[in-house]
Amino acid sequence: MRILGYLAATLVVPAIVAPAIAWRGPWLFLVPVVLFAAVPLLDHVFAQDEWNPDPERPPNAWPWRLLSRSWVPVQTALLAWGLWTVARVEMSGWERALLVVDLGIMAGSIGITFGHELMHRTTRVDRALAEILMAEVGYTWFCVEHVHGHHKRVGTPDDPATSRLGETLYAFLPRTLIGGLRSAWAFERERVARRRWRPWDLRNRIVRYALGLVLLQVGVALWLGGLGWLAWFGQAAIAVIMLESINYVEHYGLQRARVGERNGRAVFERVREEHSWNSAHAVSNRMLLNLARHSDHHAHASRPCEDLRHMPDAPQLPSGYAGMFLMAWVPPLWFAVMNPRVRDWQQRHGGGADDQYAVVRSTG
Repeated sequence: MRILGYLAATLVVPAIVAPAIAWRGPWLFLVPVVLFAAVPLLDHVFAQDEWNPDPERPPNAWPWRLLSRSWVPVQTALLAWGLWTVARVEMSGWERALLVVDLGIMAGSIGITFGHELMHRTTRVDRALAEILMAEVGYTWFCVEHVHGHHKRVGTPDDPATSRLGETLYAFLPRTLIGGLRSAWAFERERVARRRWRPWDLRNRIVRYALGLVLLQVGVALWLGGLGWLAWFGQAAIAVIMLESINYVEHYGLQRARVGERNGRAVFERVREEHSWNSAHAVSNRMLLNLARHSDHHAHASRPCEDLRHMPDAPQLPSGYAGMFLMAWVPPLWFAVMNPRVRDWQQRHGGGADDQYAVVRSTG
């Protein structure tokens, strides 16, 4: 029955996006107000959720798989409806702009979260559904980089998705956007070479993703014209920025110790719970399929969302993801709140950063 709380939290999003699309006007403010004002407040009103599943209980994964898979048609329908409304319905310029923002928030908060859960599953159906959700925001290659790059290199200088102590979100975003794409291409190029395929073979996922995105954008432009394409691009940009902003939060300043060298490359300690920020804020976790139990997710990447555990000994965020997202956009506030926590973590785990984790700037 625990899944009902997650289902109810998930249904909040279409319940506020649909009126925004249908009625516009003041309803367009409902999405940002609920997700970036009400949710952070409720995270601190309700008690934190530190309940952990019984490891001895028999598995009952099908309701959770149904929940995660069901978001794909919901988001696709809402996105298509929203884009059509922007391109075809008479409204003011500010209404069009705010509706695009609402669609981006929907896809960047719930859509990418569900895509993240699906891309970690082993079935072709789940991975295909993850690719659909990521294609809708123009970020399909994330399916390669996140699973095969980020999870392997998290907490090391080689990971473009690990933010460094003293690095602002504004410096992190271009580094992770460019570095992540390069990483995905390099991984796929090596995989193609190992299998003796041609570099531009359609079995190369990056090539296939690129062609798919071209076809998607051409289709949107033919259906809804230039305005519809601009709306699609705008919501996709907002969604991707939201994703990478959460990446910034999840590993800020946390590093794995170097333990040696092999074949000229540094070797780091294995990934453990203390290398990701954890959050037990109940409302955010229910809306995001326990994504904020990120410490356990990285320590056990194949563990499904319903089995992720709260790790009390992992570094803890002072707020849920919605609140931390807003805080990250104000660097002085972010540094004031998070840098003392990082330094405390460093003292408890063997001291400060070595040369490979040089502080990007002095932040006091």
